[in-house]
Amino acid sequence: MCRIENWDFITSKFQYGTGYEKYPLWNEIPFFKGQKKIVLRNAGLINPESIEDYLAVGGYRALFKVLSGMTPDDIIAEVKNSGMRGRGGAGFPTGVKWELMKKNHSEKKYLICNADEGDPGAYMNRNEIESDPHSILEGMMIAAYAMGSDEGIAYIRAEYPLAVKRLEKAQMQAEALGLIGNKILGTDFSFKFDFVEGAGAFVCGEETALIASIEGKAGRPVPRPPYPSAKGLYGHPTNINNVETWCNIPVIINRGAQWFRETGTEKSPGTKVFSLVGKIKNTGLVEMPMGSTINQFVFDIGEGTGSTVKRVKAIQTGGPSGGCIPLELFNTAVDYESLAKIGAIMGSGGMVVMDQDNCMVDVARYFLEFNSAESCGKCTPCREGLTQALRILTKITRGQGTNADLNMLEMLSQTIKDTAICGLGQTAPNPILTTLKYFRHEYEEHIHEKRCYAGVCEELFLALCENSCPLHMDIPAYIELIKENRIEDAFEVTLRDNPLPGTIGRICHFHCQMRCRREMLDEPVSQGEIHRYLADTMYKLGNENMIYRKLIKEKLPDTGKKIAIVGAGPAGLTAAFYLVRLGHEVVVYDSFPEPGGLLRYGIPRYRLPNAVLKKEVDLIKKLGVKFKQNTTIGKDISLKQLEAKYDAIYVAIGAWKEMGLNIPGEDAKGVYMGTELLKSFALGKEPPAAWKVVVIGGGNVAIDVARSLWRHRKDVTVVYRREKCDMPANDAEIREAEAEGIKFHFMSSPAEVIVDANNKVKGLKVELMTCGGIDTSGRRKPVKTGKFDEIPCEAIVLAIGETVDSDLWKAEGLQIASWGGRIKINPLTQQTTKAKIYAGGDAVTGPSTAAEAMGMAKKAVEIIDFDLMQEKRYDRLYKKFTYRNVVPEDLKKSNKNVSYKLDVRDRIGSFMEVDCGYTGQQALNEVNRCLRCDVRCDE
Repeated sequence: MCRIENWDFITSKFQYGTGYEKYPLWNEIPFFKGQKKIVLRNAGLINPESIEDYLAVGGYRALFKVLSGMTPDDIIAEVKNSGMRGRGGAGFPTGVKWELMKKNHSEKKYLICNADEGDPGAYMNRNEIESDPHSILEGMMIAAYAMGSDEGIAYIRAEYPLAVKRLEKAQMQAEALGLIGNKILGTDFSFKFDFVEGAGAFVCGEETALIASIEGKAGRPVPRPPYPSAKGLYGHPTNINNVETWCNIPVIINRGAQWFRETGTEKSPGTKVFSLVGKIKNTGLVEMPMGSTINQFVFDIGEGTGSTVKRVKAIQTGGPSGGCIPLELFNTAVDYESLAKIGAIMGSGGMVVMDQDNCMVDVARYFLEFNSAESCGKCTPCREGLTQALRILTKITRGQGTNADLNMLEMLSQTIKDTAICGLGQTAPNPILTTLKYFRHEYEEHIHEKRCYAGVCEELFLALCENSCPLHMDIPAYIELIKENRIEDAFEVTLRDNPLPGTIGRICHFHCQMRCRREMLDEPVSQGEIHRYLADTMYKLGNENMIYRKLIKEKLPDTGKKIAIVGAGPAGLTAAFYLVRLGHEVVVYDSFPEPGGLLRYGIPRYRLPNAVLKKEVDLIKKLGVKFKQNTTIGKDISLKQLEAKYDAIYVAIGAWKEMGLNIPGEDAKGVYMGTELLKSFALGKEPPAAWKVVVIGGGNVAIDVARSLWRHRKDVTVVYRREKCDMPANDAEIREAEAEGIKFHFMSSPAEVIVDANNKVKGLKVELMTCGGIDTSGRRKPVKTGKFDEIPCEAIVLAIGETVDSDLWKAEGLQIASWGGRIKINPLTQQTTKAKIYAGGDAVTGPSTAAEAMGMAKKAVEIIDFDLMQEKRYDRLYKKFTYRNVVPEDLKKSNKNVSYKLDVRDRIGSFMEVDCGYTGQQALNEVNRCLRCDVRCDE
């Protein structure tokens, strides 16, 4: 709900009066803020079926101005000076087009309104006709007078019955008032108007195909020249313009070319109406000045995806023949030249926003399938080329593609683009070429990994939960096995996929739950809690040893290959678990006293008890992995020494280097780093002596530090510069922190550490923030207010993010990526610039989740083993279990089961585990909530 107190109809202004102040003004709402209504100036504000309403806001005033004092040359000059370009997609200068038509002398000339809007999801022209039909008629009559035509035809889709009805009614009303017909307004100018309803062929958007369709022929393009301005409909000179172009003409004549040029860019003046749809919060028709950036469309007007979980990934502009533009290029201006530079087109104005759940290979396939079906078949490049390109794309989406297919697809697409005779064929390859250019890694994942990480290409994943899990755990298998009361088998399935089930079941971000189909009904299935239950149950019963013995017995024969792993965190432990089972000799080098890395020294015991992690590390030791603790690369041993001793090295160090704030007083006594503090707690050291502590940050490290300090009976306040909903920390951890009484200061940006005469911390000065627009992360930008506050404290902990210690790896001869200080690798092989050295986890990605680091390590193991042995052996480590494939028939809403939590009163002064996990009954209830979306119809 909003209020409109006044409105600029361009040809007139209306004052409606004062509305209720509790409602915002229309242009204060994000969706409308920044829009400029020229084409849609009358939409929704006049009755489209009333010519009186149109006249009341200045309608037909431009026609009267033309007929009462302007020559045809004057009109064309005004349109040329305005810089108006055709809004149908090609962007040809409208005035130049009219001039060519005028110069062609003929007894008969035609004007055509192209209202054959064929782009899927586009409805700009439909809305323009339905809401303001008279502006189209007025624009066409002005053009007819300028070019010497006396007949206009609207070629309009039969699928738009309301648009047809309203345009016909507008014609009859105009005829009744003498505005259409013979000797209009007492002049020698006459004009008749007719309709042709199109059959919905997309190719008829091309002007020569459209003309053929009007003539009753098959809608197929013909080579040019001659151009329609010389030889068009029935062999006579013909001018074709899009609906939106006609809507602009009365405005240009009324307000003048200079006024029109004040909006937009020098080469693309005016506005353009776009259909903004897809994975975005605010959808609809948007009229923006030419030259506005994609960011303005997606994040200012569309407000992103409306979620901090789903991130915008790309936008497709220009309809099915448009290009797919990645997030990194969203600063691109939306005009003809800028879009062409990056391989996209303006088209008729379609904009489809996509998030990480969109597969760009499938997007290209979808649009190509549409274009191929709509091809008229007249020219070989389009007819045969699109068919073959679609065949290749379909192969890739099924996991059957090769590198040769990728090269052929690129070459074929470029050939079609260069040789097709009409715009459909010339632009149809755009989705392929742009996705290959900007999202080539997705094609390579489909080809080399046989994976569609977006979870779209069904032949490349088992279920959405399994596909989104970085470890690709066979979640449906262990869920069904629990249902069948086969606990040992369920645990074995879990352990083969994840060597740390009890650990990850406690601390995972649960990527699987973000794609669970159950969420469409009520809440996602708690897969993490389930596999934690499996591990806890087996450990309590002592039955894990039976499975351990099985894995030890299954170890492949000794290969004689030696592999060093640097780092005993989640990635290093995972790599060791699989490599040793493949028969390699594995030695892990780690700088800490005990294995575990971040799991042992970065996650507090109340979340992950040491005993759980130790038990799971012990299995890895039983398999034969050797650990060399308290050994630091670059200090105790060099990478060069490891290279001389081992056949392969896997670098899997974590991101421990805390980022600074770069504010005054940051070097004061009493300022600590979050990761260092967590490490000291894990080593049993005493906390800082200060009682009032401020923790700066909103991630898991900040919350872990705050909750740990609270357990040491400190008065803790967390300061974060954004809103609570924007915190990257786990929601469950934030809720528990609030339950424990930890205070939060949101929308507060640290400005200065306040110190006493001895340079000791005595407070934190913060600048209060307010919410701005949406940024590329999907969160609202924190905007400075100039207002400040002071928070008294005796210690400050910085926990705003971590980076990799790149200096060490530079010194050891590894190449570092240009951003983030991360080790540079080949993303397909995880190989560094040194042949024997591979890298993964935080060392490559920067701070990520434990599951993501482990998933990366599993990929590395497969590659390292193949490189060493020159055969594919990795799949031998897995085992297939049979179980029922039955989809539940009786679906009832049921919330997920919630495990018991330790009472808050029992937590203070104690690091006892807070989350007690599922009972047997809760686990059974939860697995029965699974919809088994892995079951295919052919099963």
